[in-house]
Amino acid sequence: MSAIVLLSAGLDSAVNLKKAAMDGGVALALTFDYGQRAAAREAACAALMCQQLGLSHRLVPLPWLRDICNTALVDTSVAVPEVTLSRLGERAVTGGATAAAVWVPNRNGVFVNAAAAFAESLGAETIAAGFNAEEAATFPDNSPGFVAAANALFQYSTRSAVRLLSYTQDLTKDAIVHLGRDIDAPIASVWSCYLGRTEHCWRCESCARLERALRTAGAWEWFQAQRLLP
Repeated sequence: MSAIVLLSAGLDSAVNLKKAAMDGGVALALTFDYGQRAAAREAACAALMCQQLGLSHRLVPLPWLRDICNTALVDTSVAVPEVTLSRLGERAVTGGATAAAVWVPNRNGVFVNAAAAFAESLGAETIAAGFNAEEAATFPDNSPGFVAAANALFQYSTRSAVRLLSYTQDLTKDAIVHLGRDIDAPIASVWSCYLGRTEHCWRCESCARLERALRTAGAWEWFQAQRLLP
């Protein structure tokens, strides 16, 4: 059951990459460049992960998506919202202006449909995506409903009935850290930050979620000691 893996180089996608490699193999890992601030760091870390696991990787430019996106992930004139660890559980914070500031129009819809085309072309049966239970509460395109709707679409849009799945769909971030360590996923090379600096800012929501997960899982010091970036 070979897979096309959506590899942003974040925690969830890194764990899904390793799980897919263990569960039938990876035909290709895809990283998308839609002009996001961290595009270069994401692409480099994703390539490093694939090199570590001996997997094929491809960077897919989406300049048109960059052109129509005016949120903080792409537009450097818009400030990236900062969220403290203590406020991550406040839906009014993460589900309101913060979520709106980093929303990219139909991003996961674009990604999974592009991946389905690669899957059909390469004879892969599945698409593995890094979704999780925490962010599904804020972003509907991380949810089980999104996966079900995509799979219903693929029954019509692909001749091979490609199937979207996520090995981490029902897990919280700290549980994903535990799983990643158990299966030796390349989580020491993750890039979760919305910014494209030399290291994580540890202030944006994505960084805050990663830090909370690592600390809750008792892996913060391990992560710092094992850190491997390109």
